[in-house]
Formats: sequence, structure tokens, C-alpha cells
Amino acid sequence: MASKEQKIAEMLQSTVQALGFELWGVEYLSQGRHSTLRVYIEAPQGITVEDCAAASEQVSGVLDVEDPISGEYTLEVSSPGVDRLLFRPEQYAGYIGEVIELRLRSAFDGRRKFKGMLKGVDGEDVVIQVDDHEYLLPHGTIEKARVHPGI
Repeated sequence: MASKEQKIAEMLQSTVQALGFELWGVEYLSQGRHSTLRVYIEAPQGITVEDCAAASEQVSGVLDVEDPISGEYTLEVSSPGVDRLLFRPEQYAGYIGEVIELRLRSAFDGRRKFKGMLKGVDGEDVVIQVDDHEYLLPHGTIEKARVHPGI
């Protein structure tokens, strides 16, 4: 997770937990004048539209006071969905045996994109099998990871 996203996640963690949700992750897409801040929340019983609205109201209040983003942006609060992004190493463990897609910050073995079976997590490293080859990728090198359930 990028440092701005990490700081925002730390800032929002207690607010989201106080509402009874887990802060799954934060994604900041800076696109000039049309930036978007996505906050993903999760709960054992799932997330409803009402949950997103309640979290959005509270998160918006915190962001207004702390003002971590200069300029205008759109705030989106949602569940991670079935094709969820994975933000932290501990989130990968629940998806061992699933197909995931990874994009690295820089090329490893001549490539940045990997799509294959998640074999495991070894400390801070993610083990993914692509065809007949296993890759051990340090979590810090992963720019984005997404689960592809049922593939």
C-alpha cells in the first residue's frame, strides 16, 4: 500500500471499527482534478448499502477534519466484493487455492503481471503458481493484487 493510502487507513481504522466493521483497505486514485478515494469495509455478516452510507458519513467527517488529501476528490465506501483487492499479507491466507492476479511495482523475471493459483504466504512473501512455475514475491513489491473467485 502506498504511504498516502497507509496514512489514510491508519487515520480511519478506529472510526470504521467503532461502527462494527473491518477496514479492508484504502485505494487512492489520483487522476488530476478527478481523484477518487475508495474505502473498503467488511463484516462477517456482509455489507449493506446502509452500512456503506453510515461509514461514508463518519469517514467523511474524519477526512474533513484531518484533510489528508489536497484538492477535490470523490469518496466511495463499499464492500470489497467477491473479486476483492488484497491489501495486507494477512489477507492472502483466506484465499489460498484461489486464482489471483498480481501487478508488481517493477518487473520480476521480465514481467510485472502474474495470474495464477495462490499457493501460500510465507511471512511477507506471497507464493503464486503460474502454469508450472512457482514465484515467491515479496509483498512490498506488489502494487495491486485481486482475487478471481470461481475461475
